[in-house]
Amino acid sequence: MAVITPLSGSDLPTTPTAGEVMGSGGRRPGVIDRVYGFVRAIPTLVLWLIVVVWSIPTLGLFVNSWRSRDAQRASGWWRVGVDDLTKENYDTIFGARNGLGNSLLNSAAIALPATIIPIAIAAFAAYGFAWIDFRGRKPLFIGTVALLAIPLQVALIPLLQLYVSGAKFTIPGIDKTITIIPDLDLAGTTTATWITHIGFAMPFAIFLLHNYISGLPKDLFEAARIDGATHFTIFWRLVLPLSVPALAAFAIFQFLWTWNDYLVANTMIGANVRAQPTTVLIANLAGDFGKNEHLLPAAAFVQAFIPLIVFFALQRFFVRGILAGSVKG
Repeated sequence: MAVITPLSGSDLPTTPTAGEVMGSGGRRPGVIDRVYGFVRAIPTLVLWLIVVVWSIPTLGLFVNSWRSRDAQRASGWWRVGVDDLTKENYDTIFGARNGLGNSLLNSAAIALPATIIPIAIAAFAAYGFAWIDFRGRKPLFIGTVALLAIPLQVALIPLLQLYVSGAKFTIPGIDKTITIIPDLDLAGTTTATWITHIGFAMPFAIFLLHNYISGLPKDLFEAARIDGATHFTIFWRLVLPLSVPALAAFAIFQFLWTWNDYLVANTMIGANVRAQPTTVLIANLAGDFGKNEHLLPAAAFVQAFIPLIVFFALQRFFVRGILAGSVKG
């Protein structure tokens, strides 16, 4: 009869450490391994120090926004005096007829639709791709994700021409023209800008939300179907409440991107001063030969302040959305 001998503490199997795994087979840790170990050893205090250092330019921008042109040219912002402070810069940028106040409204008219509409459509599409079994689901999803590879820069001019003159197709041989998209006359408007942002944000939104929604527990959906719930009920009562972190994470990304965008807005709006967002206005604010450069800190600080409010207000959802799916079980 076999005798079972209990193992002593030294005989018990142990879990190898990260250093033992990397050094297995006699291989010495490489440069990447050493850098990885160094980064892991950085204390939280050092990270906070980096955050403070990166905040210094924002502080300088804020201080200079209250200084006159002569004071900005005479000394650095860290030498600010009480006599240097004035609200003249803010009075100037907000007092103009088509000044910063109007451009802030234009930025909101671009950023809000370009954030809300993709979330609303992509959430439905992501649920369909994840939990509704229909013919052609996988090829259609692959084609949607493949749209992420289309460069934004090469599509702007064709899109602008589409907004101005529409899309027509001429049938060869019979000389007949079919209008696919009518002349929308959207050039120089905020509508053309947020429609463009929606088109390029949709594939990424569907991809991001699909990965999150597809990872939700399958038992919840099966139990809901047994109780007779329709797909819309499941989506509205289960998927949306559970997907708030992912929705908030995408909302932050999309809002910051559209609010700070310059290329799309400048291409679609052009010289229409009444429809220019803050990014385009600030780029043209310095004037000829930079005579108004002292107004740039005030305008730039106002433009950057709103994204900071949005980020800090939703940061807890942002962190949860970023970590979503990192732990299974």
